[in-house]
Amino acid sequence: MKLIIAVVQDKDSNRLSNALVKAEFRATKLASTGGFLKAGNSTFLIGVDDDKTDAVLEIIKLNCQSREQLVAPVSPMGGNADSYVPYPVEIQVGGATVFIVPVEQFEQF
Repeated sequence: MKLIIAVVQDKDSNRLSNALVKAEFRATKLASTGGFLKAGNSTFLIGVDDDKTDAVLEIIKLNCQSREQLVAPVSPMGGNADSYVPYPVEIQVGGATVFIVPVEQFEQF
């Protein structure tokens, strides 16, 4: 058995949740916040049998695509902000960060 931990952008979370339900995979969805953009994320905890791991990964891959987004950088703290002109920067957001952990024992009460 494996525990799949998938951190996805909030924009992708509903689509992923619906796809997992449709494929009859159960998941726990937790609200989380990313460190870089301070933007909302969702972390999915999905317990699956070893032979179903690839199917779940494919669902995540199909529903959590990365995309480009313009962001305005934050002005430097404590420095002279008079000469600082924040030009928007294009960065890649979305997609999914996935961890797969072996589960030694599973109980459900």
